[in-house]
Amino acid sequence: MASSDELVNVTRVDKPDSEWVKSLDKMEFQVLRKKGTEPARTGVYDKFYPKEGHFVCAGCGTPLYSAQAKFDSGCGWPAFDKCYEGTVKTEIDNAFGMRRVEILCAACDGHLGHVFENEGLTPTMERHCV
Repeated sequence: MASSDELVNVTRVDKPDSEWVKSLDKMEFQVLRKKGTEPARTGVYDKFYPKEGHFVCAGCGTPLYSAQAKFDSGCGWPAFDKCYEGTVKTEIDNAFGMRRVEILCAACDGHLGHVFENEGLTPTMERHCV
């Protein structure tokens, strides 16, 4: 997985669902804790392209992606071509009868989306669909 050279200190966050449901809104809880999917083109960050800064995990606040890593893939969800080193982990997702690479926050295990490889959209050959 492509990562930026910037290092981020990842502090482990462990909470039961009863705590997460208090700190997240309904959609955040469904996506982060239940591995749901926000409807395409509905999220506030889909067409948001700041010139500087970073994007954090909605669950625990861990910085995940730099503003410079965000690009318009046309998929309807925020797309990034690399993450901060050590902030995102992957698992194989065989749901829906297909093999996908799920991305999770390394600090709180929140579901972020999936990473797609070799599409040729950026030099890293990765699209983190978040």
